[in-house]
Amino acid sequence: MTKKVLVVTIKPFAVRAVEELIKTGNSAGYEIDLLESYSDKTEIINKLPEYDAMIIRSDKIDEEIINSSEKLKIIVRAGAGYDNVDLDSASKKNIVVMNTPGQNSNAVAELAIGMMLMMARNRYNGKSGTELKGKKLGIHAYGNVGKFVAKIAKGFGMEIFAFDPFIDDSTIKNDGVKPVSSEEELYSTCQYVSLHIPNNEKTKKSINSKLLLKMPIGATLINTARKEVIDEEGLRNVLKERKDFTYISDIAPDCKEEIVEDYPNRCFFTPKKMGAQTLEANINAGVAAITQIINFFEKDDTTFQVNK
Repeated sequence: MTKKVLVVTIKPFAVRAVEELIKTGNSAGYEIDLLESYSDKTEIINKLPEYDAMIIRSDKIDEEIINSSEKLKIIVRAGAGYDNVDLDSASKKNIVVMNTPGQNSNAVAELAIGMMLMMARNRYNGKSGTELKGKKLGIHAYGNVGKFVAKIAKGFGMEIFAFDPFIDDSTIKNDGVKPVSSEEELYSTCQYVSLHIPNNEKTKKSINSKLLLKMPIGATLINTARKEVIDEEGLRNVLKERKDFTYISDIAPDCKEEIVEDYPNRCFFTPKKMGAQTLEANINAGVAAITQIINFFEKDDTTFQVNK
């Protein structure tokens, strides 16, 4: 019997990405349907019972949605982060949840570097800025995105450091990056820090005033990770205390309006999460998602499973 896949995207994939996803699925004998730009989760709940698999992006998949499924065996998050899926509820229904690590990495890295440049040049306001060459860049979490950030930053002549307790120092050194032993060492050493940690119980609000105040004069924090990892009260305190500190992110904090009003020249937030918003990343993540679904059903491949 033909397997049916529902692509649920309140922020739709690029048209070409959808075309490639459908082409890949159809060629393997899978039926692909789209639920794009929906207004409420009831639309997902009403459609989901007839589907064997689901592909999502940043869409919130909670317990109610998961429990509405009848045939669902797998959910693939087209992207790296998966904190938008209720993993416990999925596990209780024996639904496998996967992500597609690495597919958006270059897009996110280019955005991080681009935002860094924008702040170094005073948001292109016509006033004299600074150069990235010779500056120290700290990469907080040296995963797929962090590695791409380091690779691009080398081209600017930056001195690059990284902290990641889950990556061997030898791996970091082999990339021409200097490993450090703690978060404190990374932040006290680097004028620029690019943040790539996941959002979990350990990391929530872990980027606090104590850590940020250790940064050198002219410090800039670039966040393309998650807003939840920032201690917003601490961030406001640092912006107030350190007139040289700037913050830039593609996920606006809850206190965005207050920060923008008080420090308009020392912060910038994209209108929505922009890390994966490139044609290439859309295609990579979409095709990877449908390919993983096919491999799951045809080969029992659970390589990228993130729940137990």
